[in-house]
Amino acid sequence: MHIKKADLDTAAREGIIDSDQAMRLWKHLGSGSQESAEFKAAHILYYLGGFVAMGALTLFVTLAWDSWSGWPMLLLALGFGALGIALTERFEKRNYAIPSAVTVTFAVATVPLAVYSVQHILGFWTGNSNPVNFHIYVDWRWIFMELATLAAATIALWRYRMPFTTLLVALMLWYLTMDLVPLIMGTNVIGHNDLGRYLYLRKLLSLWMGVAIILLAFWIDVHSGRKHDYAFWIYLAGVAAFWGGLTLMNSHSEFSKAIYCLINLLMLAVGAILMRRVFAVFGGIGIAVYLGHLASLFKSSLVFPVALAFIGLLIIFAGIAWQHNEQRLHDALTHFLPIPVRNLIVYIHN
Repeated sequence: MHIKKADLDTAAREGIIDSDQAMRLWKHLGSGSQESAEFKAAHILYYLGGFVAMGALTLFVTLAWDSWSGWPMLLLALGFGALGIALTERFEKRNYAIPSAVTVTFAVATVPLAVYSVQHILGFWTGNSNPVNFHIYVDWRWIFMELATLAAATIALWRYRMPFTTLLVALMLWYLTMDLVPLIMGTNVIGHNDLGRYLYLRKLLSLWMGVAIILLAFWIDVHSGRKHDYAFWIYLAGVAAFWGGLTLMNSHSEFSKAIYCLINLLMLAVGAILMRRVFAVFGGIGIAVYLGHLASLFKSSLVFPVALAFIGLLIIFAGIAWQHNEQRLHDALTHFLPIPVRNLIVYIHN
């Protein structure tokens, strides 16, 4: 039976339990401190508003903000950070789980802008560098912003226990590996002769950092379980980093491309074993990328597009079958795993 807060409120009004007991029971059931599995229209607005607000101070910062560099930008970042914390405290007291998760993550998202402002005041940044480039260009000086954001996210997770904040943790870990590249190569200005090696190293680091983040997510899965799903956003960022690095490693070898397709098929299997659909989503996209490559090889064929159309339809039906038989697929695939691994996965889901 799925118990809603409204059910407990009704019981309190009818005198079955008092209002204090209703509130404590609601918190005990976990519904007041985690994101509800029942996804509602309001949830879309919560996340949409959060991403718009975070994007305004991160992704959508414009060149005009250069005129605000230094103290004005620092005060603005600190002001928005304080507002995010104030809203989080208010929402938490009212048991608004998702809004409080979004606002505390928004508060943490202001940290890179604040750190950039401090660096600018101290003279770290000269020339054309500005916060617009943080999510686009690799530069070792971003490392201070990333480390500070990781520290702030850690404090926020310790204080508020909101799984959504782990999204920023995973993204900052990914950014951190990319910005280590120029530091490793010993220069911030890559010459023409080093460009190929530089780009290859970035892809390789992204791939292996993705693996590390996925393993971190699995470790979190084992130790936290699914009641408070701290691992979801970590899995998402880790799979994106791994898959992105793998996909960008272009190869002229057909054998390598076939291996790429095989890895994406394995991602589907891992998604079924762990019951994490993010692996299936990226694996499916990777298979589509490989099929697109095959289409270029058979560009003069009349049969291939027709066959590909049928394959696409079959994939749709496979998705429907997946949805209806996810537990059976999980059981069938885990049957082939060693017993200790199988027991570990069962432990995660329980």
